[in-house]
Amino acid sequence: MARRVVECVPNFSEGRNHDTVAALAEAVREVSGVRLAQVSADPDHHRTVLTFLGEPESVAEAAFRCARVAVERIDLRLHQGVHPRIGAVDVMPFIPLREITMSECAQLAREVGYRIAHELDVPVYFYEHSALPGKPSDLPTIRRGGFEAWVGRPLTGSRAPDAGPTFLHPTAGATIVGARGPLIAFNINLDTARVEVAQHIARTIRQQRAHIPQLAGVRALGLFLPSRGIAQVSLNLTQPEQSPLWWVVEYVRTLAEEQGVQIRETELIGLAPASAIAGVAAQSLKNPYLREEHILELWMDPEWNR
Repeated sequence: MARRVVECVPNFSEGRNHDTVAALAEAVREVSGVRLAQVSADPDHHRTVLTFLGEPESVAEAAFRCARVAVERIDLRLHQGVHPRIGAVDVMPFIPLREITMSECAQLAREVGYRIAHELDVPVYFYEHSALPGKPSDLPTIRRGGFEAWVGRPLTGSRAPDAGPTFLHPTAGATIVGARGPLIAFNINLDTARVEVAQHIARTIRQQRAHIPQLAGVRALGLFLPSRGIAQVSLNLTQPEQSPLWWVVEYVRTLAEEQGVQIRETELIGLAPASAIAGVAAQSLKNPYLREEHILELWMDPEWNR
């Protein structure tokens, strides 16, 4: 029987302190049966994303351990970055990959969330497939206002957490935990310092996603990266099967060129489905028949199971 595999992609509000980033990664590595696939730390976003996968119980333990490290080491009162956030462990999604249902993954997320709330004294909100009945399920709504808007204020009414105390943790804020499908986190850096260009592109995407099928589920922010002196369009493709990565990049390219700006480079944060990467290759090579089955390493990987 094939092993059950769950992916976890927690986002932490720390991207500059190398010791803290290393401690977060080590908390995952010390759990048997978990594979840490990637560590992505960005000083401008002031954010670190870990990507790890394995058996559900082991992944849940690793998720809690790195959350504990974050609560112990990250102080949001001293945190300034360009990415929205409400917590030291800002968001912690669990993604079912193999031999586990979304419903089971949602329950796993709730178990970890309740543990964070009760053992670390951090208020927890559940989102996407883990959202409780009658509560908001989308990440932007839950995170709206951020840490500064809610620290020291009672979390009541629509802001009441799903678990834990009714005030933000004084240094670690709140945590948003949930279950979702695969998502592609992708940044497009522009060859300009004019952040208004990136903001215009992001705003256009948000306005058009209800009208253009390929933009369905695409979340976009226009940001300025001080350390690099450039503007960035930060994207989340929440429905990658509906929004081909290559198509979204070309759409952004067209909008940028209308403003007299070129794409400088792109960044993939975490992992992406093989089908999305194959789609980019198919477009680049003008080969509409190219699929992930043509990627040699997928057949060599013992975890690859059809």
